[in-house]
Amino acid sequence: MAHLICPSRTELDSLRTPLTAGELRVLEFFDRYLPEGWEIYIQPHLNGLRPDFVLLHPHIGIAVFEVKDWHLEAMPYFVGQIDDVPSLWSRDQEGQEFRCRDNPVEKVARYKQQILDLYCPKLGLLVKERAQAMSVITAGVIMTEASTAGATKLFQPFLKHLGWLDDRAKKYHPVVGQDALANGSLTQVFPSAKFRRSKFMTPALANDLRSWLREPDHAAEQRTPLSLTPKQKEIATTRTQTGYRRVKGAAGAGKSLALAARAAHLAGEGKEVLVVTFNITLWHYLRDLAVRYDHPSQPVPNFMQNITWLHFHEWCKRVCQDAGLEADHKRLFANPDTQDDLFEERIPALVERALKEARESISSYDAILVDEGQDFNLTWWNLLRQVRQEGGEMLLVADATQDLYRQACRWTDEQMRGAGFTGPWFQLEESYRLPPGLIPYLRRFAETFLSGNDLDLPSEVQGDLFEQPLTLRWLQVQEQDAVDTCVQAVCDLVSNSPNLTWADITLLVATHEMGMRCVDKLAEKNIHVCHVFAEDYRSQKRLKMQFWMGDPRLKAATVHSFKGWETRALVVHINKATTASDLAETYVALSRLRRSEKGSFLTVVCSAPELASYGSTWPEFVT
Repeated sequence: MAHLICPSRTELDSLRTPLTAGELRVLEFFDRYLPEGWEIYIQPHLNGLRPDFVLLHPHIGIAVFEVKDWHLEAMPYFVGQIDDVPSLWSRDQEGQEFRCRDNPVEKVARYKQQILDLYCPKLGLLVKERAQAMSVITAGVIMTEASTAGATKLFQPFLKHLGWLDDRAKKYHPVVGQDALANGSLTQVFPSAKFRRSKFMTPALANDLRSWLREPDHAAEQRTPLSLTPKQKEIATTRTQTGYRRVKGAAGAGKSLALAARAAHLAGEGKEVLVVTFNITLWHYLRDLAVRYDHPSQPVPNFMQNITWLHFHEWCKRVCQDAGLEADHKRLFANPDTQDDLFEERIPALVERALKEARESISSYDAILVDEGQDFNLTWWNLLRQVRQEGGEMLLVADATQDLYRQACRWTDEQMRGAGFTGPWFQLEESYRLPPGLIPYLRRFAETFLSGNDLDLPSEVQGDLFEQPLTLRWLQVQEQDAVDTCVQAVCDLVSNSPNLTWADITLLVATHEMGMRCVDKLAEKNIHVCHVFAEDYRSQKRLKMQFWMGDPRLKAATVHSFKGWETRALVVHINKATTASDLAETYVALSRLRRSEKGSFLTVVCSAPELASYGSTWPEFVT
């Protein structure tokens, strides 16, 4: 009988963490012996936890399994005691004893607890006795290279400590070995599987859990090769005669995609490539794109190691370190009162000095690719040019409409000729990323609120037959209600959209203070968040370096940190619309939405009264 398996069998070979031989054997067992109606989730993204298997039936229950291919004879395991609590230990070939942190019984106990408390909280509310609620969830361990007797003997102290040895508890906490799999004994491996119904399990509870179990969009996309338009492919696979190329285009035109593809193409040829961004977070996104590039020829082994990914100020720091000027670099940050011109003048001047004094100590590259070029200035660009190897490439991609730092006005044609460019910009015009239904609203916003003659406005793809649902909501609120409304809007996306996972959703806000308030409110609902918010710069930087779309939690960031990224489910908070920078920031936030055949969702929570009239033109407007 066919079961729902997620990810599907055809995608198993491309999992980022491939299944072991034992895990494949367990999958075959479940697929063969589970009764109809059971769903099989492989390595699900459970809000930061990654069990090997979760099984789900909307009328019977839930099961979580850890699978281990341990050879108990080859590696001696034994149980010790720490503060009267059993702990798993082993001994290496030299006889050195060490504690095993990867204890499968402890893992499934934690998974079971969190499924009840965090991912199916309604189950605990519906059932009066906690023991009854816990009986809905089976937590099992399968040892594929040991006998059931051997596995049970090893883990018995842990089962006893958890109270899982009595007859009632045993059937919900099986520990089995390879003999149970070989005999096809579903009764041993998963006793609850053959129940016809549980009076505590409901389809509504199953839906709650599915929002955590379903594979996030990002994980599936990472197994899909990049799809390039002819113009994007031209950028990725060719160079100009001079080696200099400048590309501009509207939001969603594929500038970053083409840049990432060019980086991967050159790296595959054995070239040393430097990719530079302004945002600390953006290079994570570009790297995820680059690894999906389908090189047209046989690339050199491990070619991704030929690419260095840095944000501009980290590159400056590295140059100073390589030149022996690290102490000078640190001193620039010592006095907060003298930092007004730090990034505009003082750091570039120090980098210029480093390049003059110790050029041979500083890495150079066959190609230097700069994304979000409107955030850079000519001084920075010309510093980067100095580490281009002779005959190498320089690529700049930009969108003046997303000029949050008011730098684009400095890039005049005359100055750009002095920066190595000749001829016109390479133009990417049509927006392949944005949902077609959003484009008129973006253009109207830009034409109404943004000034300048060089705006790159998105346009629909001619003859585009791509169809997908699009949900646009504008919630006009008072500022004091913004946090609660943002949190509720995020929760509404999951509860109203069956094919969305928490990991697919991003919350964008203007300030770290607002972000921290939202994260605290979400934490009260037991919703974990991958975010960039902190009170001090050092902590913010650390969080930004850890921010990436592959994280299995809900995402939250400032608009500045998310510029250049994309997602199909977005909640945006707008709190100011009085300056050109405020309005440019709003445009950037709205343009982060990505089309998807599964649907795209954009909810705006606006506490800026200046935008209420514009918001009233949206399909759903709530005050």
